[in-house]
Amino acid sequence: MEHLQPELKQINLIWEGHQYNSTENCVVSIYEKGAEIESVIVGSSGEKPFRLDYTIRTNERWETIFFDIKSQFDNKKVELSFESDGKGNWTDHGKPLEGFKGCIDIDISLTPFTNTLPIRRLGTKLKTEQEIKVIYFDILNQVVRPNLQEYIGLTDFCYQYRNIDNGYEALLTVDELGLVVVYPTQFTRSTHVTSDY
Repeated sequence: MEHLQPELKQINLIWEGHQYNSTENCVVSIYEKGAEIESVIVGSSGEKPFRLDYTIRTNERWETIFFDIKSQFDNKKVELSFESDGKGNWTDHGKPLEGFKGCIDIDISLTPFTNTLPIRRLGTKLKTEQEIKVIYFDILNQVVRPNLQEYIGLTDFCYQYRNIDNGYEALLTVDELGLVVVYPTQFTRSTHVTSDY
């Protein structure tokens, strides 16, 4: 992938996860031609510790074009690395992934960052209800599958999220960049530092 310089903005965030006593240190770098997100999450499920490292790249329209996920849990290490054209056509090391066709965004269960992807990508379209298809990663249960979701912007800083497949709903509070500040009962942002270049 071509280098994304020059960098315009970098945001360093820490989210505290309530369900699994997790902490995430996430760095979001925004460039003229897209964004790159690098993050590490540590926590525990029961008495078993886990670690998740992920990298996500988007184009200038906030369509996801690459991700790499490395996880370690219950003495198992898993790595997934997919590429996309930004239109929902995915490959795994060059092999087409037909099962994920039409999934423009991804959703990783252990982080609130991936909620930002459709919020930024859809922008003003979220003034009306939008149904999307994502690649969903349930890291602790080692499940990867397509998932239908729904977003609607209630204000510029508040979005209603619904998982259509299971009916789960959440009211997300975000900042001016669409980054989650509060995800009720799941995540709270504790640190936020922005550098402009």
